Amino acid sequence: MFACLTKEAGKCSRRLFSTIQKGRKYTKEFQTYLIDDSGRPASFFHDVPLDLNPKISTASMVIEIPRYSQAKFEISKELPWNPITQDTKKGKLRYVNNIFPFKGYPFNYGAFPQTWEDPTFEALGNKELYGDDDPLDVLELGSTVGKLGEIKTVKVLGALAMIDEGELDWKIITINLKDPMAKALTDINDVSTVMPGSLNAIRIWFKDYKRPTGKPENTFAFDGRYLGRKDAVSVIEQCNKRWSALVSGKTTLKGKKLPQILNSTIRESIGFRNRTEFHIEAYSSENGVPKPDSTVFYYGN
Repeated sequence: MFACLTKEAGKCSRRLFSTIQKGRKYTKEFQTYLIDDSGRPASFFHDVPLDLNPKISTASMVIEIPRYSQAKFEISKELPWNPITQDTKKGKLRYVNNIFPFKGYPFNYGAFPQTWEDPTFEALGNKELYGDDDPLDVLELGSTVGKLGEIKTVKVLGALAMIDEGELDWKIITINLKDPMAKALTDINDVSTVMPGSLNAIRIWFKDYKRPTGKPENTFAFDGRYLGRKDAVSVIEQCNKRWSALVSGKTTLKGKKLPQILNSTIRESIGFRNRTEFHIEAYSSENGVPKPDSTVFYYGN
């Protein structure tokens, strides 16, 4: 169970969240939903508070993919209440391949709630570069392997501006605020000192991780340079503003559906639902689940 401070009708209150699973893991039917302590549905995307504190550079994140795992889980934009599901490509469940010397994702991976990389918003002053239509991605570098659907308070350290098939896909670098290393890390340069080699390894992993599927290398803005803490916080603030426009109904997207915005906390939102009949038949067995491809791929750098 995760405790968060939420704001409803202008008042702050402590709200407890937990998760409930529907369908068998590693199948197309798998969905992990968020519910509050009263049994109301909640959205990982919209109801978990971002809780950004620019002064100390902390915020809340949702873990979608625990470190060392290969299944590509993500907050669904298409399903009501935005459960975490396994992504698919051409009808097949997605897994990342092992890129030597890494096993799956070499970090806890997830998203900042209440953020959105707006695909209608011109990025970095480039008229041909727009957001990827997802919540803002987060890498958490701490010592503990996270859990799917876990909500953590993290310290923001920096950002990497990846370009994926013509879309800007920011990667915000963070560490769990409770991690023993967190006190020694205040900005991106500290990561190189405390965790030598990690930043270069992260950049190499993102450059190569789609190559086993036949895709080209990913590229990066700013010549692959990491931006510091202040710039990363500015990116989060901007994506939070674009999210606010989304849930208030001020955003239009020609030829493409907008993300689902059902929520149970944002009363001024057109997606707000106060009382909702919501029943999930929980199912948590992982018996007989398929195993991801264990092949290791090697690339020169």
